Amino acid sequence: MYQPRLETMPREELERLQLERLRRTLAHIKARNPRYAERFKGINPEDLTDLSQIKDLPFITKDELREAYPFGLACAPKEAFVRFHMSSGTTGTPVVNPFTRADVEQWAEIMARCLATAGVTHADVLQITPGFGLFNGGFGFHYGAERIGCFVVPIGPGRTLMQLKFMKDFGTTALAAISSYPLRLIEVAREEGFDFRETRLRVGIFGAEVWSDETRKYIEEAMGIETFDIIGMTETGGVGLGIDCKAHEGIHVWEDHYLVEIVDPETGKVLPDGQEGEMVVTTLTREGLPLIRYRTRDITRILSRERCACGRTMLRVARIKGRTDDMLKVKGVNFYPRQIEEILMRHPETTPEYLIRIGKRAGKDFIEILVETREQDETLRERLEEEVYNFLGFHARVVLLREGELPRREGKAKRVEKITD
Repeated sequence: MYQPRLETMPREELERLQLERLRRTLAHIKARNPRYAERFKGINPEDLTDLSQIKDLPFITKDELREAYPFGLACAPKEAFVRFHMSSGTTGTPVVNPFTRADVEQWAEIMARCLATAGVTHADVLQITPGFGLFNGGFGFHYGAERIGCFVVPIGPGRTLMQLKFMKDFGTTALAAISSYPLRLIEVAREEGFDFRETRLRVGIFGAEVWSDETRKYIEEAMGIETFDIIGMTETGGVGLGIDCKAHEGIHVWEDHYLVEIVDPETGKVLPDGQEGEMVVTTLTREGLPLIRYRTRDITRILSRERCACGRTMLRVARIKGRTDDMLKVKGVNFYPRQIEEILMRHPETTPEYLIRIGKRAGKDFIEILVETREQDETLRERLEEEVYNFLGFHARVVLLREGELPRREGKAKRVEKITD
């Protein structure tokens, strides 16, 4: 563990600390941005005597963060900012998160925890493939690695042949990436006759996209590594909100820095532990852009608040199932792309590359699943169509493609294409 005392704090003590930091955050917003504080409808920091009272505070959404571009919700003077990161959106207006020096230090701390949770130590070589720019990934891993004291290969995204070369030449032991990039590495390695087992690679820390347990198993077997699912977002301060430990029984959220609720996506009502809904995050230690009850749109559930087998007491949430805006509907049935991926990846004949085409044709719902396979087998197509119907409740047309037929993309994989007449 990076910070054993904090990571194993008894729950009663942890919740006292959360309440103290929640009140401090509200006071910080009130002092630094009175207009932002008007959202709280007269609720003052001293009014909060129990964490459950957070439900009386309003949510904040990504659209509201966009409307506040660039610094409308910032809670520090501009001269206190050392830089910003941002996330893009379909509207063209980005969400900007300004960082103070204390915010950078907070980020480094939680990322060091994440790396240590994945078993990374000062003796490791960490190859960082997320970008170092306006998007936050690369910097977060770099700061955490500096705290741990390991050797960093800061290569950034793309250049897959060079990634493989550096992996071997520099003795990479740990790899950080968006979750679809290992699939590209595996594909190119096969084409080049590159064997991951001839490297020192043992750990993969992947996130930024939803990836199924089946894809995880595929990556681990192909690369000979243990993988860890890391979560986080620009709005709440970047990658590092949480990660799964070696027990792989849920993702630990760093509760001394973040307060997590699960709510009904439709009503906003707080749901009991174990029930699936939308994750809502309150930042407890951010200065530049503190957020109260931010609706992440990520679908998950709280698995446990009990001490984990790893010894940590921070709550565990299930791996992200999808986002509320990722949900698709066909023939009256709601589903997530991850559910399709889980079905496809159960079959060793398929590759991890697929595309869901969905929409309307001639006024009727239409869904087609294109999947690459290592062998063209008509019975496989029939089995996949039957499994989609049995597990998800609708008929879909499955199209089998040869390896390499679907286009490859730099960055996040495109899994859904919407079709219109």
